[in-house]
Amino acid sequence: MSAAAMLAALLANPAWCQPDRPASPPKDLARNFEGVWTNATVTQLERPPAFKQLVVPKAQADEVQRQTIARKESANAPSDLSQGTFKDGNATAGYNGFWIDSGDGLMRVRGEARSSFITSPADGKMPFRDRAKSLALMMRDGVEYRSGKGAYAGPEDLPLRERCLIAQSDAGGPVMLNAIYNNNYSFFVTPGYFVIQLEMNHDVRIAPIFASAKEARAAHKPPVIRPWLGDTVAWWEGDTMVIETKNVHPIQEGRTMTPVSAEGTVTERFTRIAKDELLYQFTVDDPVHYTQPWSGEYSFKPGKGMIYEYACHEGNYAMAGILRGARLQEEAAAKGGN
Repeated sequence: MSAAAMLAALLANPAWCQPDRPASPPKDLARNFEGVWTNATVTQLERPPAFKQLVVPKAQADEVQRQTIARKESANAPSDLSQGTFKDGNATAGYNGFWIDSGDGLMRVRGEARSSFITSPADGKMPFRDRAKSLALMMRDGVEYRSGKGAYAGPEDLPLRERCLIAQSDAGGPVMLNAIYNNNYSFFVTPGYFVIQLEMNHDVRIAPIFASAKEARAAHKPPVIRPWLGDTVAWWEGDTMVIETKNVHPIQEGRTMTPVSAEGTVTERFTRIAKDELLYQFTVDDPVHYTQPWSGEYSFKPGKGMIYEYACHEGNYAMAGILRGARLQEEAAAKGGN
């Protein structure tokens, strides 16, 4: 074929010039979100210094995957019992490699390896007005949790993770993030509701579905009602499920990686773009915490197996022990001791 003939063929078939993309799902799957999905990945919300751009080159992505799998295999390798008694060299970790399930590599969206969930701003960072101020309570909780030196006089003083109220990984959102384990979700679409069931921390988000964005937004609860995971409403835009969340619980606002104030709104979109890919997109608009709206995306992939009960408090004596310790400290102080 001559060069002219080849150029004519390419112009007649522009799809030849496009990079490979997953085909759109069959129409009967377009609004079908059922099944177990996972967002397990080593990619995190913000872009780390090791990456300079959103889309990671194939060679670098393959190396990240190789290293990730190698670390998992090493962590899960049989112990050498001939070494005698093992020394605890990581007392603050809390878990051994058996429990960790953060995926085998970087998140892939439409086949592209991603260095962060955030797509805007371009640097992959949350545009905080004052990061330290917005995350102060969460950072304090983390230090106290790891050190065991928190002033936990009553159950309300304990971090959300210890109280088992919502997922400590922010898995329920808004924004829905990943963690070191339990990254599984089920989605249910009924004629009247969109339901998100989480493995972590057995949280459930239930959003009533309305005929339009206008009707949905008019159905938000009064601002004085601020439930855990926020007040969420839903509507369809074509084959995309759109949910809007406002009025996040004030305690949750101060104890998550993505704080949202009473003035903030989070918009999330779910689109099944392939048989094995459910695209999740989000935008956070909150002038209290951020200098501008910011957005991101990642893809849920089919999970393996079922979602089982996440028993957070059952058999967990941590809270009782912590509160008993506080009572003993009070008794000692009353007697003039330390």
